[in-house]
Amino acid sequence: MTDPAAPHASQARRGGLQQGRSSTVPSPVLVEVERSGFLESVHRGSLVVLDAAGAVTFAAGAVDRPVLPRSSNKPVQATALLAAGWTPRSADELAIAAGSHGGEDGHRDLAAGILAAAGLTPDDLGCPPALPQHEPTRAAWLVEGRAPERLAMNCSGKHAGMLAACVAAGYPTRGYLERAHPLQQAIEARLGEAAGEPVSAVVVDGCGAPQHALSLTGLARGVLSLVHAPEGSPDRAVADAMRAHPWSVAGTGREDTELMRAVPGLLVKGGADGVHVAAVPGAGAVALKLDDGGDRGRGPALSAGLRRLGVDAEALAPWLQTPVTGGDGVVGAARASGALQTL
Repeated sequence: MTDPAAPHASQARRGGLQQGRSSTVPSPVLVEVERSGFLESVHRGSLVVLDAAGAVTFAAGAVDRPVLPRSSNKPVQATALLAAGWTPRSADELAIAAGSHGGEDGHRDLAAGILAAAGLTPDDLGCPPALPQHEPTRAAWLVEGRAPERLAMNCSGKHAGMLAACVAAGYPTRGYLERAHPLQQAIEARLGEAAGEPVSAVVVDGCGAPQHALSLTGLARGVLSLVHAPEGSPDRAVADAMRAHPWSVAGTGREDTELMRAVPGLLVKGGADGVHVAAVPGAGAVALKLDDGGDRGRGPALSAGLRRLGVDAEALAPWLQTPVTGGDGVVGAARASGALQTL
């Protein structure tokens, strides 16, 4: 198989890394972590809130600076797979193609089914082998001495969808991760179109696929467009599939799964290195990036942004502040900074 890094690594050297460097002005504090009344840590970053029309109503930090949305790009990416001619056999298949699953048995079965329907096998996947992220499944594999598999990699649904789209469009499956491949060209164009801005850099994602830099404002604008798309359109099909089948998007106990179950109409997709995006039809969208690339502050920051869209605090309670433990008890919390809180 062609090395997926080769075709677009030079692009990262030419522009992406330079554009991604932070400025000398520190980002604002989005989340504070308190332990026994002591401010222990803070998470800095950027966050943008758009209204239903896509206008910026709140911004903290450099929301127009390019970031790497990572898997938060997947919902819009999935619309390009449908445009190429892929016809998923179920909404679950479409949801996992836009998701980052935990490698549970049902997840691997869905990805394998997408491949089989296209006349392909897991050997055609270009994502690296991995152990499941779902802890019980991972533990069972370790006990059994089972080796990492490509289907267990959290992006295997996306890769299976890409390969199925190549078959549907008559594109070669070999080299499907190269930036110059016609499917990747269509994905790049689609991301820029939905964001309302050109992709500013293309680098190599953790799964080996091209990853496209956008501003947080563009990221939020693109995902918002999916929930507002006409019923029956490819864009709306992706949004509807993800919201109807959140387990296929993420998995058991995962943040995105539980958020979409808790908030009616919410479309949400996390990305690696501290990125999250969410959209509520008729209300607007939120996108954020934590500078430290960690996960701990994402829930409180995203929830604070969703509160600005009018999402009920009770529905968001598990994420508005997350517990800090000490011994056998809870001694503090991670919560949004005063600058983000509304009520």
